[in-house]
Amino acid sequence: MRKLITLPGSDRRWRSWCGLVLGLLWLGPGVAHAATPLNGAWREVRADDTPQAVLAEYRAGRLKSFDPSLLQRFPRSIAGSWVVIASQPPWDNGERVLTIYPPPLSTATVIANGETQSLALDDFSVAAHGHGRLAWRVPATLPGSAPILLRFEPSPRLSAPVRFQLQPWNEYLQQDAQWLVFASACFAVMLAMVLMALCFALMLRDVTYAWYAGYIFCYMFIQGIQTGFLFHPLEWSWLSGMAPLAGPVAVALSVAFASLFMMRFCELQRYAPLLRVPIVALAVGMIQLVLMRCSQIALLVEVAQILLNPLLMIGAVLLLVAAIVAAARGSRQAWFFLAGWTPLLLLTAMTSAQVNGALPQLDWLNDASLAGGAFEAIVLSLGLADRALVLRHDRDIVQALADHDALTNVLNRRAWTERASSLLANGTPRPITLLFLDLDHFKLLNDRQGHNAGDRALVAVAQALATELRPSDLLGRYGGEEFVALLDGTTPQQAMPVATRLCRRVHRLEIPAGDESMLLSVSIGVAACQDGDDVESLVERADQAMYEAKLNGRNRVCLYAETVPPSAPIGPRLHIVKKRE
Repeated sequence: MRKLITLPGSDRRWRSWCGLVLGLLWLGPGVAHAATPLNGAWREVRADDTPQAVLAEYRAGRLKSFDPSLLQRFPRSIAGSWVVIASQPPWDNGERVLTIYPPPLSTATVIANGETQSLALDDFSVAAHGHGRLAWRVPATLPGSAPILLRFEPSPRLSAPVRFQLQPWNEYLQQDAQWLVFASACFAVMLAMVLMALCFALMLRDVTYAWYAGYIFCYMFIQGIQTGFLFHPLEWSWLSGMAPLAGPVAVALSVAFASLFMMRFCELQRYAPLLRVPIVALAVGMIQLVLMRCSQIALLVEVAQILLNPLLMIGAVLLLVAAIVAAARGSRQAWFFLAGWTPLLLLTAMTSAQVNGALPQLDWLNDASLAGGAFEAIVLSLGLADRALVLRHDRDIVQALADHDALTNVLNRRAWTERASSLLANGTPRPITLLFLDLDHFKLLNDRQGHNAGDRALVAVAQALATELRPSDLLGRYGGEEFVALLDGTTPQQAMPVATRLCRRVHRLEIPAGDESMLLSVSIGVAACQDGDDVESLVERADQAMYEAKLNGRNRVCLYAETVPPSAPIGPRLHIVKKRE
């Protein structure tokens, strides 16, 4: 099977991405070029064959004919296959290049003028190489009318269909450069998405990004081997001869990573819990195949090779069904997974059909799979970004609920204390003043009118306080009917008018506490932050000042001070509490 893997796989933004992918496809070798018309013929290799005998049979018309411009699959045999390619008249004797696309994973040997040359993806002995295909520069001594004989070596895998082109040298260079731009762009996109995901996995400590990075990297590695990009132009000579092992291992690992990624990304535990177990089993099974394939034990290697393709087909269907179920039940991320996975799955299915002789005209499917990988990486990255935004929004909501009092919607005691402590620990020399507020006659209101009336009064008071204070002031509910407000950058002299205004605002609410003559009011204690103060000591002094306001008749403001300023105005509603010895 040529394609070893069945993988996950505002309107203006989507049109931009689609335009990018179509542009990448246009750059690929699927673009039509005026190649030389060719005739082709082939047969299987026999033990007593010689190149001269095969060419004689070709001239006698005893070989099987085929159209070299269409994809042709040569059956897998023990000895291999002979292929003859001949130009149709008028013949061109200029500089020419014979190309084989997509490049087969086995070796093709060209026999011309009594000389032989091997063509292979992982051959580093020849200076000139095709990119994304096998290429042979026709010698100037070979006439345009002379047939070219090739021998395809046997392959343990199912042979992929190939097509042949005989192009002028300049046209070949142009097409080769276009493919390099196309492939480099696709691999660059996938690599960028992998690096981004790894960074987010480390920063957010979320293994979902790591599974995504592993999946995309394995798919990129598979495409790098199948297109030959890792061999030429990257010149990774250490991979020479390792493709039969590295390819299946990367395929199995990619499916394992895709399964683990999809399970967390689409939230199967929430939306499709029954499908979670088989997907985990698929991931574990693929990892076991990797271990069997790398064991170097002949029996285990053979079993792993037999099981790989069936498990790939089962896994592809399973992941597709799980994503559809999760999307139907409300998983937003499942739609991103389907948008990236489904096109790649269709391309893989079409490529598999091509291996069996169907769709010979669609020679662009292999490059479409490369572009499909880049497209899927982008779509899934957008899905991960959307997931991160949703998680952050949900976290902010939970944090807000945890930090705010459920009844009054101001900060609760824990959240207010944490933020006040952070403000005091800042260390910047600036005035900070604390107001400690306690509602007068609140117990009487609860006893006579009930707790519902008390709750409504607390809500009205909290709204009034929040309206009078600045957005930067920390307002919180400290206890049952107690509120605290931390005024940053405010001196006690500046805070006293603010506190007096709060007293008046609460009194103007005209909430009856007992009979109509007794209205709900508030007593406020004011304390200034001093060196070495923490929240507890500051609250304690403001609380003492508040009790002094209670003792002096309620509905008033008292300032806690070490000494009484000589010019401090003391009226019926303002008292200064001295430090008690």
